[in-house]
Amino acid sequence: MKKRIIAAFILVVFLVTGLFLSSNYKGAVAASSKQVFTYINGAEPRYLDPALNTAADAANIIINVFEGLTRVNVKGETVPGMAEKWTVSKDGLTYTFYIRKNAKWSDGKPVTAYDFEYAWKRALDPKTASEYAYQLFYIKNGQKFNEGKAKASDVGVKALNDTTLQVTLEAPTPYFLELTNFPTYFPVRKDIVEKYGDKWATDPKTYIGNGPFIMTKWVHNSYIEFKKNPKYWDAKSITLEKIVYKLSEDDKANLMAYEAGQVDGAESVPTDEIPRLIKEKKMKIWPLLGTYYYDVNCKVKPFNDKRVRQALSLAIDRTYIVENIGKLGQKPATGFVPYGIKGISKDFRDESGHFLPVKADLAKAKKLLAEAGYPNGKGFPEIEIIYNTSEGHKKIAEAIQNMWQQLGIKVKLSNMDWKVLLERRHKKDYMVARDGWLGDYVDPMTFLDLFTSYSDNNNTNWSNPKYDELVIKAKKTSDRKQRMQYMMEAEKILMQDYAIIPIYFYVKGHVLRDYVKNYYISPLGFNYFMYAKIVK
Repeated sequence: MKKRIIAAFILVVFLVTGLFLSSNYKGAVAASSKQVFTYINGAEPRYLDPALNTAADAANIIINVFEGLTRVNVKGETVPGMAEKWTVSKDGLTYTFYIRKNAKWSDGKPVTAYDFEYAWKRALDPKTASEYAYQLFYIKNGQKFNEGKAKASDVGVKALNDTTLQVTLEAPTPYFLELTNFPTYFPVRKDIVEKYGDKWATDPKTYIGNGPFIMTKWVHNSYIEFKKNPKYWDAKSITLEKIVYKLSEDDKANLMAYEAGQVDGAESVPTDEIPRLIKEKKMKIWPLLGTYYYDVNCKVKPFNDKRVRQALSLAIDRTYIVENIGKLGQKPATGFVPYGIKGISKDFRDESGHFLPVKADLAKAKKLLAEAGYPNGKGFPEIEIIYNTSEGHKKIAEAIQNMWQQLGIKVKLSNMDWKVLLERRHKKDYMVARDGWLGDYVDPMTFLDLFTSYSDNNNTNWSNPKYDELVIKAKKTSDRKQRMQYMMEAEKILMQDYAIIPIYFYVKGHVLRDYVKNYYISPLGFNYFMYAKIVK
């Protein structure tokens, strides 16, 4: 036992010295007093290609290097970005964007409307296999092109000239301008992508962006460096000279590095330390628009039986998890759409209803399991829960393991690298898998269209034609009240079919120095540190 403790200690020290005191990066010894910001961002990103990424930690990198037609300012407002202005037709279907003439790529070439047309059609092209392609289905014929039922030339995005982009939508979309500052809508350079192929976004030399920072170094599984982009159209408003994003999922090592003064902030720390950090006012907590949940592979026996899925969901004590593991004031999930979105007259969550108990209902869970042919778990196969390596995810999985074992079910836990988890979920190679979703814009649709049959982010093997129909109706109507009613009906189908197991609604907790000023933490999970200042 002593050997194991010592080995664990040596491993943590090794991680701290290896990740944060690398001889390749002399600036990592201590958080700088100059305009250099050092932050532990999370895992090694799977993709930094705006068309391919679906993860928030990678998006935090992408938003520093690229900029959309609009951008998010330090107050969280959608304001002009690459487009200096735009017009919208009376019917809400046609947007005309005017690209600012001083918009340039980091290599000095002008950003044009053609770059946006290329990037959007590339993301929609089925050959690209973008999991976020459906975010562009608001554009006329976007979905048809993605499904091979239309040509690229049929898609409603067209560069009229170098500085004018015309976009035609399928239906009026009240949050479309907000979507244009989402990474999937960012421009990319056709000449770069075609010359370097899949490798273009993996090398700082070819990772050409149009945003406030330029990637200068990427030491895989260690850190990524950025410097201020002097060619950015609004470079004068950027104070930071350099950003260093550390890549680490080791919560203990993250906190040790922070408390040793080696970094300015860290994305995740051990859950056991949260009460102390809050008391010492080191932990900052922000509202998030997101849901932590478990995917269930609905086509794999016995999960193809709704009663089994319902029993597993009812056996979870969500209040215990948020109070004893989360510890940041998370709310137990009683549906899939989180609090924070206005419905017809009040919060959508309250209007749509509360489908799940916040405490376990073991009696009903056992009854359902018996009805499904597994009395007291007899004959039920061993469940494997897969999750990405993190102390917090592990503790939640262990808690749920204990809760499900009270049904007489054996549960195996398997932790793995983030990239491996993403791959297995995408291939539907699992029984139960940890998942989480942060909204892409402030509307219930950003959660509900996730589980349509055409969404590449639907990892559940579940589909329902009526659900798809309601989501499509909600997307096509301009009547706000009717939209909300369609979405409430859709969520009811999703929840009453127990296609997923929501656990809690996110908040964001991270450690960050008080001398870091002028930044914005989005409820969508993005860290807008590009505006930050170090004030000591």
